Amino acid sequence: MADGRERAASTTTGMMAPRPVKTIAVTSGKGGVGKTCVAVNLAVALAARGRDVMLLDADLGLANVDVLLGLDCRRTLADVLAGDCTLAEIVVAGPHGLRIVPAASGIGRLAALSPAELSGLVRAFSDLGGRLDTLIVDTSAGLSPAVTTFTQAAHRVLVVVCDEPASRTDAYALIKLLSRDHGVGRFELLASQVASEADGRELFRKLGAVCERFLDVTLDYAGSIPADPLLRRSLQAQRAVVDMYPSGLAGRAFKNLAHRADNWAVPVDARGHLEFFVERLVAARPLPTVLVQ
Repeated sequence: MADGRERAASTTTGMMAPRPVKTIAVTSGKGGVGKTCVAVNLAVALAARGRDVMLLDADLGLANVDVLLGLDCRRTLADVLAGDCTLAEIVVAGPHGLRIVPAASGIGRLAALSPAELSGLVRAFSDLGGRLDTLIVDTSAGLSPAVTTFTQAAHRVLVVVCDEPASRTDAYALIKLLSRDHGVGRFELLASQVASEADGRELFRKLGAVCERFLDVTLDYAGSIPADPLLRRSLQAQRAVVDMYPSGLAGRAFKNLAHRADNWAVPVDARGHLEFFVERLVAARPLPTVLVQ
C-alpha cells in the first residue's frame, strides 16, 4: 500500500515538475552576416509552428530586433533593472504570439546586481516564462564578454557565417574562444547568404575541417539561408520573410531551420523554467557596461 502511494506521489511530482525551456543563442563572429535576421525569422517560424517562444534582444550595442519587425519599444530591460517597471510591462507582442524582450544598453549592470535584485530578476523571468517552450537570444556579433556570457548560458549555440574569408576566420575565432575558455563543446553552424544548398554544405565542410583539426568541438550543420531578393524586400517592409514570403527561397529555408531547431534536444541535466537561464547568465559574470555615444 505504501509502495502504491509512493509511486503515485512520484508520478504526481513528475507531472508537476517544470519542463526545461530550450535556450538558443544566435551569434556570429562578425557583423553583417544576417544574424539578427536569423534570430527574428527563427523565432517567428517557431511561433508559427505553435510553440510558445520568447526572443531576447541581447545585442547590447546595436539592438535592432524591434526595427526588423517594425515594433515600438518604449521601455527595455534597463527600465526593469532600474525598478521603473516590471519585466512583463516591457514585453512586446510579435507575430504568432511571439514575445520580445527589448534590449537594454545598460544590461552590463547584471554584473553588479545585489542578491535581492538578482532574486527579483530571476522570479520575474520565471513568472514571465509560464508555458514557454523556447527562448531565442540574439547576441552581439564578435568576441565581447557579453557574447561569451549569453552563449555559455544557452543550451544551443547557433553560429551564423557567410562564405567570406573574414566571416569564416571570425567564426572560427569565436568557436575557439567559446570552446577553450568557456567550456562550450557543441555548435550549430548556419550558412548565410549562400548561392545554393551545395555552397552552404561546402562552407560547413571547410570550417568543420579546420575545427576538427585544431579544436575539440562538435560542429553540426543547421542548414543554409540563400541570398534571396525577397529577404531584402521583407527587411524594407519590416516584416519577417517567413511571414511575408513563406514560399520564397529564404522563407522555406527559415521554416526548415525552425523544424530542425524544434527537434534539438535539451540536455538531460537541464533544469526547469526560464529562471535557470538567468541564473546561468549571471553566474557567468562579468558582463560589460555598454556606453552609448
